[in-house]
Amino acid sequence: MSTIKLKELSKAGYTDDRARSLALEVISRHYKHHTKDAILTLLQHIKETPQQYIDDPVNGKIARAFYTVEKETGYTVHELTDTPAPLAVYGGKGIEATARRQMDTAMHLPVAVQGALMPDAHAGYGLPVGGVLATRNAVIPYAVGVDIGCRMALTITDETESFFHRHSYMMKTILREHTHFGTDTLPPFRHEHEILDDDRFRSTELLRRLHGKAVRQLGSSGSGNHFVDFGVISLAEDNYLGLPPRQYVAILSHSGSRGLGAGIAEHYTRIATDVCRLPREVRQLAWLDMDTQEGQEYWLGMQLAGDYATACHNRIHHSLLKATGLRAVAQVSNHHNFAWQEPLPDGTTGIVHRKGATPAAAGQPGIIPGSMSTPAWLVTGTGEPRALSSAAHGAGRAMSRSRARDHFTVSEMKKHLSGAGVTLLGGSIEEHPAAYKDIERVMQAQTTLVRTEGVFHPRIVRMNKE
Repeated sequence: MSTIKLKELSKAGYTDDRARSLALEVISRHYKHHTKDAILTLLQHIKETPQQYIDDPVNGKIARAFYTVEKETGYTVHELTDTPAPLAVYGGKGIEATARRQMDTAMHLPVAVQGALMPDAHAGYGLPVGGVLATRNAVIPYAVGVDIGCRMALTITDETESFFHRHSYMMKTILREHTHFGTDTLPPFRHEHEILDDDRFRSTELLRRLHGKAVRQLGSSGSGNHFVDFGVISLAEDNYLGLPPRQYVAILSHSGSRGLGAGIAEHYTRIATDVCRLPREVRQLAWLDMDTQEGQEYWLGMQLAGDYATACHNRIHHSLLKATGLRAVAQVSNHHNFAWQEPLPDGTTGIVHRKGATPAAAGQPGIIPGSMSTPAWLVTGTGEPRALSSAAHGAGRAMSRSRARDHFTVSEMKKHLSGAGVTLLGGSIEEHPAAYKDIERVMQAQTTLVRTEGVFHPRIVRMNKE
């Protein structure tokens, strides 16, 4: 038998010292005459389906290192590993200690394979916002987040900045009349879109119940930091769109899957925490095995919520283009709260959770916003393996919403926005630009992760609560 190295054990999911020592002990006693490939296949199978080996006189010892079954209650108790999965951190000096601790702890999950922390990171629930986590055959609802499919969408039009000077009043009026935020200002008419007839709405009782809410909220945006902007984008030389490097009037929006995604997230988080018991500090990172019915149901619901969020942005941009008479020459969009099944740097396939992180595979376009008075960046990814092909999803909060309410005044915010040449329709003091990190520094911390294709400057910003 060829010697099995620790690196090979790690690839098989044996990332802590106890599991490794048990595996090596069993191998030396019982599998001397087996090939390395056969042994590693067996070890990975024990790791992924330990319940099948619990009573095995040879392999049961290894299986019990990964979980304990409480048969009378139907849940599984998991312990954190002694050795964390590898983690790459970008812009570490600007990341608060709480967010770093949350990410460090998540790397001890027994399903964790690799992680990355983006320069806009700040503390979240379970996984920090700006956290990227790859797992083996497991999906973590709270590592995706409550707002499944929260995303950015950019439409570049054929008009130049002079359009603002001629039609600024019209553009403000159209933004007020054709955008709807939160639950109090839903669209006054039903938007039509093929997503509402999607068969997936009939696949589970939960999705059937949520369909009516999805119908009512289609074409609207969430509250908080969600927005719809008119602005100007300056495209770089040799941009990937192939457009001339000049300024264009553009529409930029930020929102997610509304009540549909929230309902899916809450339902399957409850199931996950019921069947997957973890230490208190990581309780919210309970996962669903992808081989279970619940895991497959969540995955289907998550995909539907992502497609619904896309449809919401499509309807918003379509309405604004139609009302203004502007013509689109390019459109770009990306999720930043989602999970994908992707190849990993170690050659295996995993579930990559991005909770407030932009997908940044080589050549993949994405949008990274700042605040209501600072630029957003149109980028393409470099596919950096250590970052799991990811980048920041925005500037990231520098202070909490409650602290922002205590720290700033409305008059101060209005003065700040006036100086930046930005008109705000709605919004709240919680979204004061100074409550966010410096987007320029965030971008400087991830020059190895993305390439700049253009910079968007907001001019008229529409948010919740006017």
